[in-house]
Amino acid sequence: MHRQVTRTLHRPSKALASGPKSLPQKYFVSPEIFEQEQAQFFSKEWLLVGHQSQIAHAGDYLVQRVSGESLIVTRDKGGRIHGFFNVCRHRGSRLIEDDGGNRPAIQCPYHTWTYGLDGRLIGAPHMDEVPGFDKADYPLPPVNLELWEGFIFVNLEKNPEPLKKWFAPLSGKFSHWNMSILQPAKRIEYDVRANWKLMFENYSECYHCPGVHPQLQKVSPYDSAENDLREGPFLGGFMKITPGKSLTMTGNACAAFVGEIENLQRVFYYSIFPNMLLSLHPEYVMVHQLWPMSPERTLIVCDWFFHPDAFNRPDFKPDDAIEFWDMTNKQDWHVCELSQQGIASRAYTPGPYSSRESIPAAWDRYYLRAMR
Repeated sequence: MHRQVTRTLHRPSKALASGPKSLPQKYFVSPEIFEQEQAQFFSKEWLLVGHQSQIAHAGDYLVQRVSGESLIVTRDKGGRIHGFFNVCRHRGSRLIEDDGGNRPAIQCPYHTWTYGLDGRLIGAPHMDEVPGFDKADYPLPPVNLELWEGFIFVNLEKNPEPLKKWFAPLSGKFSHWNMSILQPAKRIEYDVRANWKLMFENYSECYHCPGVHPQLQKVSPYDSAENDLREGPFLGGFMKITPGKSLTMTGNACAAFVGEIENLQRVFYYSIFPNMLLSLHPEYVMVHQLWPMSPERTLIVCDWFFHPDAFNRPDFKPDDAIEFWDMTNKQDWHVCELSQQGIASRAYTPGPYSSRESIPAAWDRYYLRAMR
């Protein structure tokens, strides 16, 4: 009687790809790493919170949560923009509960201490009866605030590197887009169930575009990318636009050009560490703010800006661009959520980047250096 023996043939193993690989699992799911990122980046780096056009008038303000802090950004009667911690100098009450609006002054809801839009204490009931009390000693606690190309940045550090020095590599690079004078047309917020780094990595490559973005692929070929910033906190470059087309639902230009753009067949994409994605089109600018809420959840705030002259023209159709990118954004956020779900699996191991993912690989390198 013969027994059948099954043998397993051992083939020589092939060498695995030796190039850069995606980040290990812990960087996307670990609460400890998330807290380290909040302390290392979101408490120490310059963070985008808005554009000066969004608080255009005296008394306008916005409120933004940054790394556990609530911040108030105001425009005073003289037109200056200020940033403060949302904390009363009396007994520490939260001053403003909403997200923005217009008010002539900032008044504490608890004991009605009142502050000017420049942060000065201008009213404190019955405090004149306290020996030695001087309103000048109790202004709102300021937060570092500076502008870049009209965008408002804050920094929680006590003595951060000046914003102008931080942005020195980009000096004059985007002057053709007139970003400081652009006006907002729409804001959409997305609550994405994925780690914030996945959005940066997704934004930084179009290797995924043929399968994920068929509409985008028709007007901007995925293999047309050329990068000019390849290392550091600022990364990106341009992709070509099919001649005569625009990145809109109809494929037609939706507004007057934002400036004297040298090449109307290019769209520029740049990631600015740690929370800004900047998209520069011939007739509009789209900007994403990324706010990590947990290791597996990110709030993304997307704004569309146009030249002020465009708003009064009969050919102004901003929804043509907004609907196109709202569709494209949702496609991106969906695959980012799928990535988060897969990375959380015990089966996940870092995979090799393709030749078309050099910018995500560069982003990972900068992130790891900054974390260390």
